[in-house]
Amino acid sequence: MNFSQVYKAALRLLMLFLFFISSSFCAFALFVSPPKDPVPFIQEAFPQLTKISEKQGDPLLWTIYQDSQILGYAFETNDIAKIPAYSGEPVNMLVIIDPAGKYVTAKVLEHHEPIILAGIPEKKLWDFVDQYAGLLISDRIKVGGKASQGYVPVDGLSGATVTVMVMNSAITKAASKAAVSLGLIEKKSDVIQPVSTIKKDVFVKKDWLELTGDGSIRKLYLTNEAVQKAFVGTQAEDVDNVPVSENKAMFAELYYAVADIPSIGKNLFSDSDYAWLTRELKAGEHLIAVFGNGYSFKGSGYVRGGIFDRIQLHQNNNEISFRDLDHSRVTDLFSSGAPKFKEMSVFKVQDFHEFDPGASWQIELLVRRQTGPVDSLFSSFKGSYDVLAQYVDTPPAVYPEPELTLSEQVWLEHQVEVIVLTALIVILLLILFFQDILVRHPTFMHNLRHGFLAVTVVFIGWSWGGQLSVVNVFTFLQALFKGFSWDLFLLDPVIFILWCAAAATMLLWGRAVYCGWLCPFGALQELLNVFARHIKLPQVELPWAVHERLWAIKYLILLALFGISLDSLALAEQFAEVEPFKTTFLLKFDREWPFVAWALLLLTVNLFNRKSFCRYLCPLGAALSVSNSVRLFDWLKRRPECGSPCKTCAKECEIQAIHPDGVINMRECHYCLDCQITYYNEDKCPPLKKMAYKKRKKQALEREIKEV
Repeated sequence: MNFSQVYKAALRLLMLFLFFISSSFCAFALFVSPPKDPVPFIQEAFPQLTKISEKQGDPLLWTIYQDSQILGYAFETNDIAKIPAYSGEPVNMLVIIDPAGKYVTAKVLEHHEPIILAGIPEKKLWDFVDQYAGLLISDRIKVGGKASQGYVPVDGLSGATVTVMVMNSAITKAASKAAVSLGLIEKKSDVIQPVSTIKKDVFVKKDWLELTGDGSIRKLYLTNEAVQKAFVGTQAEDVDNVPVSENKAMFAELYYAVADIPSIGKNLFSDSDYAWLTRELKAGEHLIAVFGNGYSFKGSGYVRGGIFDRIQLHQNNNEISFRDLDHSRVTDLFSSGAPKFKEMSVFKVQDFHEFDPGASWQIELLVRRQTGPVDSLFSSFKGSYDVLAQYVDTPPAVYPEPELTLSEQVWLEHQVEVIVLTALIVILLLILFFQDILVRHPTFMHNLRHGFLAVTVVFIGWSWGGQLSVVNVFTFLQALFKGFSWDLFLLDPVIFILWCAAAATMLLWGRAVYCGWLCPFGALQELLNVFARHIKLPQVELPWAVHERLWAIKYLILLALFGISLDSLALAEQFAEVEPFKTTFLLKFDREWPFVAWALLLLTVNLFNRKSFCRYLCPLGAALSVSNSVRLFDWLKRRPECGSPCKTCAKECEIQAIHPDGVINMRECHYCLDCQITYYNEDKCPPLKKMAYKKRKKQALEREIKEV
């Protein structure tokens, strides 16, 4: 036995070994993480806690206490926003928020994501949810990209983009619902009211009585009795009481208004004072005038550089306090009929407060009573203010477009990939429709095919992760049984488009088009084998009898995986590691060595036997070939002589999809069109050669007859 025979025998034994171990490959990865107990995570977030309430309310929440103080709230996303992830099952997470409306932490409690169970380390999933700590519940959080258009970005997870986008949606939706129910944030309004602007060119001369009478200036009046009632039942109930005879007497009176409205400010102050007060007002800044008698709104503890702790403004969710730099003291009022005031001030509302002069607001007076050398109690009293419509321009309310769904956001962010992939599929369809013309130009056709395969590997495979898997088939089938929803499948645009292309081409031409043109791993194998043939690596083809029987292995693998998927899709995904797709394209060989060794072994065998994995082991190819009986077109041309006596195409078919009798097995064909190139090549196709010879002989005979 010479070296060549030994070499071929060894290679055949190696291939058979691979075939027999494939069905049990990845058994070492069958560990599935059990659901985690949320309580230790809550205790870790708040070491000082003394009590965790029962999960209760609507939505279901845990309340976390330190004695009587509420430290925060915790909830599971599955209780509030149960959103299916890539596996078809939701990722259940513990989310903890504080009373200030911030995320304290988030932890993954349970998931069934295949890419995490067998591929990406779970630590990367934990690192992803750690990013939420410190963010506001009101933040618009998105996965990936840069901060833009009001969004706060968090880093994604390569190879599991769909999973983390669903997780982000579950966390933010659940947190928003919980925070709204707790009153930590307000429910988002369906209407946006643009900020009003003051009409600077409108001025009407008015005296004090007219200003207070039409509501331009409002009044907050407190009696001693009203203030005393506010402290009943507190430690300050008997502090600073007045005689009963003085109950109806004034405790405090405040007059307040928006002073940069010309019809108010110009009537209250002199021309020079009004010009001085408004001289440095920037866009979005406004003046609030406050005049008072009785209880001081400034406070005796106010010092230069400090804050006015007895007076505040409230508008929507804004609480506006004033510092000394915002304050201007007024010495006199020029409005006819204005009373005397003990305190007169004008406060500037800075632009960062986003104060709307056309919207309702309230002034709040804080009344303080001392209960000890250091301790004191406060009670607050509010007065409302609504600006007169003739003083401001109020734009009409804006009804915003509905917020994009998660799938819509994904498609918008991947629009470049969607356009390019759609263009590639259109090009492929044109190749198929004009195949009879293209195959008459062998060199151009081979270059076109190899170029298309290179694009499939580099862009669809490595750049976009667009590798279909048999698990996608099982996910689709389970969705049909459990309640179909497009949302799950639309979360990955590249995969969705490829499935649509695969479904369409299967209906028209069978599984051959996807496996031969759009499958990244199939394309990678073919290009590597082309290179191997170019450098003259020996090729080994199994005898037809062995080859024909080895076809059955991929169907057996498919049946086994389908049976497992009926019980557990996650378990089926682990066994589906017989497909090296995830290792090669999603994780780019960055994972545990057995997976990498398996993928490299298959690619190495492919150097000596073209697409051996596709031919004998691929469960996805087996699943796609099931539809072959319903294909509409049969465009691969054959002649009566094909198979008997001519066997040229059968011998040249590099994946042995042509039977010895000349029939093309479309369940195994990859639509490379090599047989069609031969079909139209007079130098290669014996029947065509014979016909050409007869034609030339006939033409020659006719010429001889004419010459005679």
